[in-house]
Amino acid sequence: MDNNQNPTHSLPAPLVERVRHELRRRSLTVAEVTDITPGMRRIVLTGEDLADFVSLAPDDHVKIFVPAAEGEPRRDYTPRRYDSNARTLTIDFALHEAGPVTQWAIDASAGDTLSIGGPRGSAVVSASVTRWLLVGDETALPAMGRRIEESDADTVITAIAAVTGPAERQIFETKADLYMHWADRPLSDATDARPLLNILRSIGIERGTFVWVAAEASVTRAVREYLVTERSYPLHWIKASGYWVKGKADTTEKFD
Repeated sequence: MDNNQNPTHSLPAPLVERVRHELRRRSLTVAEVTDITPGMRRIVLTGEDLADFVSLAPDDHVKIFVPAAEGEPRRDYTPRRYDSNARTLTIDFALHEAGPVTQWAIDASAGDTLSIGGPRGSAVVSASVTRWLLVGDETALPAMGRRIEESDADTVITAIAAVTGPAERQIFETKADLYMHWADRPLSDATDARPLLNILRSIGIERGTFVWVAAEASVTRAVREYLVTERSYPLHWIKASGYWVKGKADTTEKFD
């Protein structure tokens, strides 16, 4: 298909406002630990340092620092939910690898402490965008879930998430019109884009849909390539990120 045949090409790029935040470190305490699925642990953090915390976009990232025998390991995580009145910050940890931050989350209990930094900034997509296509794996579910739950009733969201099986499927409460698709595959196939692509091929993408993709870097690359080459979807309507890279700790990739 020629690019000009895709109706979204006739639309200008959606406005994305990039907001910078004061970068500071905050010391927080674990208030609550819950396993929302066998492979996803939700930890609610609290502390007076959250008084001026700001997170304006569902795919913001904070840097988490945990004490360890060697150095101070740090990883990027999504602020899943923030309550300014209660001064609580919720973070979901995908228990898919045995790194030091994941191990901290596995061992965490009320009263434990950790530090966070950021978010450094937020990329806020214009509210005029009312159609979304979200594609991701376990590591993207916190950002996908936040986008879904924070969306208004005039928003239509199609989401495709790769997980290890039915036990890992989450339920999201939202005012939006949500069409949720789950791609079950073993964790050993987390770098295989085919489960996501098989579902994506069966889905129509309406004019003016903002496409957000986040997964292991090679999977994100394959999904992005499919959208651009086979679906002729314009790059300025796609935001794609490699949330992790197989074999490389604390590594991400940006594709836009």
